[in-house]
Amino acid sequence: MMIDEKQIDRSGFPGGYFVIRSVAAERLLDVTGDEIEDGTEIALWPEKEKSHVETFRDPKANNQVFFIDTSGTLCSRSAGHAIDVEDGRLVLRHRRPVSHPFPNSYSHPLPKFSYDPNSGEISVQFTCDPAYPPPPARGKSPSVAWEGKTYLLTSIPLRKPRTILDDASRFIASNILTPFSLLTTGQPAPAPARPDEVFNGDIDLNEDELVEDERGEEAEVDDSPEMGRKVKVVAVPTAEKGMLDLLVSEKMRRRRQWDVFPLRLSNARTPAV
Repeated sequence: MMIDEKQIDRSGFPGGYFVIRSVAAERLLDVTGDEIEDGTEIALWPEKEKSHVETFRDPKANNQVFFIDTSGTLCSRSAGHAIDVEDGRLVLRHRRPVSHPFPNSYSHPLPKFSYDPNSGEISVQFTCDPAYPPPPARGKSPSVAWEGKTYLLTSIPLRKPRTILDDASRFIASNILTPFSLLTTGQPAPAPARPDEVFNGDIDLNEDELVEDERGEEAEVDDSPEMGRKVKVVAVPTAEKGMLDLLVSEKMRRRRQWDVFPLRLSNARTPAV
C-alpha cells in the first residue's frame, strides 16, 4: 500500500528537509556533538552552513537539519532518530518496544511537534502525561492536569559570568543611589507587577513555569561569549494562554518564536526576461 504524501501530517512544517532558527538567539537547533546516541540533547548552535541549496551544503552541517517522517514525528537528519522531550529538554530517542507499566519514561508514544508560521511558535503535543507518574493507587484516577496545558519550545538566554566590578556596581546602585531617589520622589519606585498579580485567574503553574514567566529584565540579558544556548519546553495553562501572552515581555515572546527554512534541491534563479 502506497502512502499518499498529502496524507502525511507535517503540522505546519515544510516537506523534505529544513532548519529551525531561534528568532531571539539567532542560532539553529543542533544535535549536540553530532552524536547519534539515545538521550543526546538538542540545543542551539551558530549556523554552520548558510546555503539552503542541497548541492551547495556541507554534509557536516546535517546535525542542524530536521524532517517530519511518515508517522508525523520530528526527526534528525544526521542521526536518523526521532526527537523526544525529557525533563523539558529536547533529546534524540530511538523507537522502543512497549514495556509495562505503559507508558513510562523508557517506553512511551513520541510527542508531535507543530509549527505556526503566523505566531512563529513551536508547540508540542503529548498523548500521555510527560512527567510519566507512577500508576495511581487503587480506586484513584490518574491526574489529567497535563491535558489543560499548552507546551511551547523556548530558547534560554545565557548571561556572561558576573565579575567583581559587576557586583560592586550593583551594590552601589542598590544601596547608595536608591536613597537619593527617595529624596527626590519621596517614595521608592513601585516594583513591576508579576503576571499572577495582574491576572487574578486560577493559574496553576509549577515552579519552572513561574521562573519562566517571572524573569526580570536582567535575566533576559543574553551576552555570554559561549556559542551554545539551551532550549526548553515550557507549559502554559491553555485557558489562560491568551491573557498570559499579553503580559509577557517582548524578549520572552521572541524566545518563543522560530523561523523554519526548507532546503531546496536546486538553486532557484529568476528567468531572464
